[in-house]
Amino acid sequence: MLGKPGQMPDLHNLLAFAAVAVGMVLTPGPNMAYTLSRSICQGRTAGFISLGGVALGFVVYMLCAAFGITALLLAVPYAYDAVRIAGALYLLWLAVQAVRPGGRSPFHVKDLPPSSPTKLFVMGLLTNLLNPKIAIMYLSLLPQFIDPANGSVLSQALVLGTTQIAISLMVNTLFIVSASSIARFFTYRPSFAAVQRWVMGTVFAALAVRMATESQR
Repeated sequence: MLGKPGQMPDLHNLLAFAAVAVGMVLTPGPNMAYTLSRSICQGRTAGFISLGGVALGFVVYMLCAAFGITALLLAVPYAYDAVRIAGALYLLWLAVQAVRPGGRSPFHVKDLPPSSPTKLFVMGLLTNLLNPKIAIMYLSLLPQFIDPANGSVLSQALVLGTTQIAISLMVNTLFIVSASSIARFFTYRPSFAAVQRWVMGTVFAALAVRMATESQR
């Protein structure tokens, strides 16, 4: 039973998912590397155009995941346990990747040749659509914060997905606006990048334990 349609996720789940979304956007990945590289090499406008493509990729993933999760939980009620364990394992993998020796700062970007606005947007879109981190996040992590008792699974998935997209856009906008300054900061203070990785790794590990040990909804 999916409950009354149109209801929101409860505040606890919404805030917990927002924390995961912040951790994800602060973790080095293809999306951040591409938008920052474009911002530094070609200017802020190029960075924002690239971010527009990334945002469209998020919308595609959100819609596919929202409708897919709804269908899955309707067809296979016990599928929640499978995605719960998969999500916990993925978070543990992220934690290991965050703290492994030689981890690369997302602000150590490479030079890129100038591109047209259309190519910038398309490459941003493809970078996101081909990013396994985003795919797994939507398919394995998002379901953990949906409680059928709170109402429509589809509505909750859309609200959570929109929250993730909003957080990603806000954080990446700050990075684009101050890309050059932040890059210089991390270049001359590598210890701060190491601290950032360990903080993210600890957060992901704690979330993985919570996810693996919580009971089935």
